[in-house]
Amino acid sequence: MTASTANAGQRFREFKMPDVGEGLTEAEILKWYVGVGDTVTDGQVVCEVETAKAAVELPVPFDGVVHELRFPEGTTVDVGQVIISVDTQPGAGPAEEAPAATAAHAESTVSAAPALPAEDEEPQGRQAVLVGYGAAPSSTKRRPRKARPDADRSSVAAAVQAELNGHAAPAVPAQPAAPAAVEAAGGARPLAKPPVRKLAKSLGIDLAAVTPTGPGGVVTRDDVHAAVSATAQPVAEEAPAAVAQAAPEGRETRIPVKGVRKATAQAMVHSAFTAPHVTEFITVDVTRTMKLVQQLKSDPDMAGLRVNPLLIVAKALLVAIKRNPEINAAWDEENQEIVLKHYVNLGIAAATPRGLIVPNIKDAHTKTLPELSQALGELVATAREGRTTPAAMSGGTVTITNVGVFGVDTGTPILNPGESAILAFGAVKLQPWVHKGKVKPRHVTTLALSFDHRLVDGELGSKVIADIAAVLENPKRLITWA
Repeated sequence: MTASTANAGQRFREFKMPDVGEGLTEAEILKWYVGVGDTVTDGQVVCEVETAKAAVELPVPFDGVVHELRFPEGTTVDVGQVIISVDTQPGAGPAEEAPAATAAHAESTVSAAPALPAEDEEPQGRQAVLVGYGAAPSSTKRRPRKARPDADRSSVAAAVQAELNGHAAPAVPAQPAAPAAVEAAGGARPLAKPPVRKLAKSLGIDLAAVTPTGPGGVVTRDDVHAAVSATAQPVAEEAPAAVAQAAPEGRETRIPVKGVRKATAQAMVHSAFTAPHVTEFITVDVTRTMKLVQQLKSDPDMAGLRVNPLLIVAKALLVAIKRNPEINAAWDEENQEIVLKHYVNLGIAAATPRGLIVPNIKDAHTKTLPELSQALGELVATAREGRTTPAAMSGGTVTITNVGVFGVDTGTPILNPGESAILAFGAVKLQPWVHKGKVKPRHVTTLALSFDHRLVDGELGSKVIADIAAVLENPKRLITWA
């Protein structure tokens, strides 16, 4: 964890935003637990921040009195920026302005120009999070922003400090508009990262015709999507503004896309445009599985553990993977290789107030049924309390999303980047079913398996979902096939 830019003998110690999530470049300050003038001690939690992976509490690494909070709640801050300064010698006399305070803080994301999405600022190696399925790690860093004129720095700094103090913020000079599409002399290529070029190509967009908003005239993903929207809806640009002005207040609510939601949205696009998805469905009679669940609830070995149909579905998937290990793999685009995983880190999609995340159970294939039940219970409880760590959401190999808890029959889930398969478990409903030649009410559910067709062909995908269904239809196979 980054501690301070000051030496031990300096009075004011500055605490920087640390990299709390395996290479993430920014975090949003959710809540300050201290204010200016409060006494803090080494290791005391001073704020809670949200990254693209999880919410994390940050402890300050020294003693003293809070001299300044550099950013208000709700601000997205780059890793490495100073977020709080502490007076370590509060009895030494009147406090002077902490060194380098204004300059560092004038470049914050609370200025008039919003920060670019992290994925737009990084090379192709970074993967963001799939909608509802957590985030993938990255080791790259954001490109430094260009310095602004001193006059703008002081104005922005004054605005931030006024907001922190609860006063009306002075007007901040407007920044120059983003440069238009760059047509360099000699027909030079427009500036864009490789993933953005690939996205533009897949959407049939000419980068030379896209208006860049990135630093130095770089075309971003948002620019490409904006070009797609403009092409699909060639209407007068002034019309939406006129409608917005005429609409009564309260007809719309705008929700900033930050943290987990921002990363999941980026990864949804990434996954959809990089992995060819195929989804297969099967409807299965799970009456015997439901009876097994009831029996396990009264089993002394399962006392105190959470037993539900999802537990048996998870075990059935693990059995299917054991019988068809090629499904537990990943596609290495750079080396053009299929990477077979000899371990199963089983991801479970969990709903939280900040959106869906997918923590995973490490080495799930080695766990007994009671151990798997305990791990599932802890995973869900931790996620709902907002205490899931970035490490718990990294390294997944296959995922289950339980859409049945919402009464949904099934769906076509999108792959978690870096994984080759995801299983959707639909609602279990009592339905008329032909059983032993007679129509009887039976518990029935529908499963959907999405897989990456680059490394999983139709035969393999069909075998996997058929094996899962066979176990759920006759749970005795957990013994004969395990």
